[in-house]
Amino acid sequence: MQPPVVTVLLPARNAERTVARAVESLLEGTLREIRVLAVDDGSTDGTRAVLDGLAERDARVEVLEGGGRGLVAALNLALAHATSPYVARMDADDEALPRRLEASVAALEADPGLGGVGTGVEMFREDQPVSPSMRDYAAWLNGLTTPERLHRERFVESPICHPSVCLRREAVVAAGGWEHGDFPEDYDLWLKLIHRGHGMHNVPEVLLRWRDSTERLTRTDPRYAHKRFIWVKARYLARSREVAGRPLTVWGTGPGGLTLTRFLLAEGARVKRFIDVHPRKVGTRIHGIPVDAPESLGAPPEDTHLIAAVGVRGIRDEIRTALTALGWVEGVHFTCAA
Repeated sequence: MQPPVVTVLLPARNAERTVARAVESLLEGTLREIRVLAVDDGSTDGTRAVLDGLAERDARVEVLEGGGRGLVAALNLALAHATSPYVARMDADDEALPRRLEASVAALEADPGLGGVGTGVEMFREDQPVSPSMRDYAAWLNGLTTPERLHRERFVESPICHPSVCLRREAVVAAGGWEHGDFPEDYDLWLKLIHRGHGMHNVPEVLLRWRDSTERLTRTDPRYAHKRFIWVKARYLARSREVAGRPLTVWGTGPGGLTLTRFLLAEGARVKRFIDVHPRKVGTRIHGIPVDAPESLGAPPEDTHLIAAVGVRGIRDEIRTALTALGWVEGVHFTCAA
């Protein structure tokens, strides 16, 4: 058997109903030189027996015992056992399309500046239609097909679907792997890799069927609450090239904008003023910071940076249009963070 080009890290806990199809979809792919490291993370159902059966039938599958220590520990355990130049993620209830790994590796080999790539995704549910908000999120992900576009959008939401990603192993190891904490480990890793100078984007092809399950950790674990995503944004936004050391203007005094501001201040950032369209807020102070109307903005300032933090659907593009008309350049004078 040839050495693997890519090792797939697949944690599983109580996934006896779906894990066989997840692994088989990888083994049936067009890239044959793969290794699947399946981590049984403390299952109490028949998951381990299913995985052992897959390993007996195909030498490319290896089962590790995770001991029930959680997703991050399982991923780092599998990462420590990987020796291939690339490592990919897979969830135990998703389905890879045949070209997923081949296309991901090809993208990484074509551009040494990339630290990782995701793929386009198709969301599905067995019990009911996928919600409009999740369909919109998938469509947004599927549009981030260049490093420049993903870099611009990286603080809006998590820009890569975790189980679709394929990464340079050395880049992940150098970054310390997946970090454990009370925050989304995947979004943290993407922003960390980008902060370390690696490009990322999504392959412009739908190559993963992504299950929108009610049992997904993103729906059930407090680490994936909206507030914890905002904390991760602030962590890297405050030290980003665009923002570090510069006074800030935050456009948006809704719950998301104020939460982001609080976290930015905790990271040592200086917020000079807010922008808001609400007439009752304009002219007041929030947490001692003055609130001005958008009409107060003129030519782009040299000494400050604006953070657009309005999460209402469609408003982000309206803010972009308004600032661009004033001569502001995204990534230089302003950053969208909602």
